[in-house]
Amino acid sequence: MANPFVHIELETNDVARAKDFYQKLFDWKLEDVPGMDYTMINVGDGTGGGMMKNPVPEVPSHWLAYVLVDDVAAATSKAKALGATVCKEPTEIPEYGWFSVIMDPTGAALALWQGKECK
Repeated sequence: MANPFVHIELETNDVARAKDFYQKLFDWKLEDVPGMDYTMINVGDGTGGGMMKNPVPEVPSHWLAYVLVDDVAAATSKAKALGATVCKEPTEIPEYGWFSVIMDPTGAALALWQGKECK
């Protein structure tokens, strides 16, 4: 598959409660990232993810899927040309990669991800 889902992120209005719930529900290993308000989710086999405080508190807690792309800037521009709304322009996460967030023409949010190893 050329563009697989590579990360699933929970943006929640109550991180502590979400951590407690998902640790009890699933056999996930949750690991806080030093120096960041971010928790990595290791699911074992399959696509892992993370959780963080919802950056837009008036939006309900939600899951956001990330799709791997070769060039996040080009993919974001292409999505816009195809009718998407760009919610978050390409942004670097130092040492890890770049991401953007788009809203497709039907109103569904999706994140695009380019890891450092792709550049």
